[in-house]
Amino acid sequence: MPLLLPTSLRVAPFLLAVLCAAGAAHAQGSAVAPTPTQVRPEVDQSYTQLLAAPAVKQLLEAVKADHERSVEDLRMLTEIEAPPFKEQKRAEAFLARMKALGLSDARIDAEGNVVGLRKGTGNGPKLLISAHLDTVFPAGTDVKVKERDGKLYAPGISDDTRGLAVLLSWLKVLNDNNIQTVGDLLFVGNVGEEELGNLRGMKALFREHLDIDGMVGLEPAPDGTVLMLGTASHRYEVNFKGPGGHSYAAFGQVPSAIHGMGRAIAKIAEIKTPSFPKTTFTVGTVGGGTSVNTIAPDARMAVDIRSDEMGALLETEKKILAALDEAVSEENKRWNVNTLSVSHKLIGDRPGGRTPSDSVIVEAAVRANSAFGHKTLLSGASTDANVPMSLGIPAIIVGGGGKTGGFHALSEWIDVTDGWKGAQNALATVLGLVGVQGVTQPLLPKRPPRQPS
Repeated sequence: MPLLLPTSLRVAPFLLAVLCAAGAAHAQGSAVAPTPTQVRPEVDQSYTQLLAAPAVKQLLEAVKADHERSVEDLRMLTEIEAPPFKEQKRAEAFLARMKALGLSDARIDAEGNVVGLRKGTGNGPKLLISAHLDTVFPAGTDVKVKERDGKLYAPGISDDTRGLAVLLSWLKVLNDNNIQTVGDLLFVGNVGEEELGNLRGMKALFREHLDIDGMVGLEPAPDGTVLMLGTASHRYEVNFKGPGGHSYAAFGQVPSAIHGMGRAIAKIAEIKTPSFPKTTFTVGTVGGGTSVNTIAPDARMAVDIRSDEMGALLETEKKILAALDEAVSEENKRWNVNTLSVSHKLIGDRPGGRTPSDSVIVEAAVRANSAFGHKTLLSGASTDANVPMSLGIPAIIVGGGGKTGGFHALSEWIDVTDGWKGAQNALATVLGLVGVQGVTQPLLPKRPPRQPS
């Protein structure tokens, strides 16, 4: 899922940044502020040492040299369908590439994630680096990569297959150049990021791996973007049930499920939400009834509720659920009956959270961006990083390089020209966090292992 800008995002005074959306088609608005110029001295010093080290310079050059080969991985993986809940074939291909590139113990876990651990020297943090396997496109979609005007076109090619290809490139160059990190790197291609996948892959990972100290995820985003806010969401399936009847003969005797739903939608439309924290809702789909001349025995709708803060989300949710009951009561009262009912089911639950903008993981990304000549763009959205953020584990999402567009459309595209620059930038962020043997110590602190929930 590409990064979106919440208009309510706040940042620490010394980390004011240009706020922007990743992907103009999804932009919610933007505000311009000074580019951050300060990070804590230990972060600045660590990156100065890291990027001056000959071994690291050689490693970053290897990322550039591996670019054309990594594009072949991008093409190969893109052309393997990966609809929500049907990521298995792509997972198997990604696993085969991870094993071929040196992670012989990599595996597919019970949820369908591809997981491989590249161990550090010991006593360092464990950093999850990930991209999601699934796309929004259903089975049968033409995913053949087509090239024209310097761009590669295919559904899912940028969101998030590019991230998968970058992970493979990092694995290759780290192993080819015998770079030993101090902390462990947990390479993951995860399932369940899109649609009603409900972040199931990330939820399973953090249930199983209680010793993860931080996360850097890859998503399509402009160079310099750092996502540090996770927008929470709840989604409901709502069903209205009544006896139904003939539109003429039963008129006045039975309530209409569709009329009851209509009352509910009208009430929901009048609900007020705060602008800060940004909180939204929509009735996304509706359906029901059997014919034009039947009082509808059933009706259904789906509701999406989002907020940058869980408290505001829960308050809006409470009002929406109350509106359902009120609407049914009014429809029953209209006909002096009690035969119309409503039920609801939670079908989407994405926890929210945020990584403080003055945390080490954000400052590391800021410092790496500066080294590569980029202003930092602080942003927020609903992504895989929501899960660790909700657990209080530092997490960010960054771009993997390349210009992208057309997210979630059949015309999705990526321009990989100089895309290696973004891959270098993101890898530098990662290396600073876990440290490189003989060069720098990890910036990311180890956390006490969590207890199973």
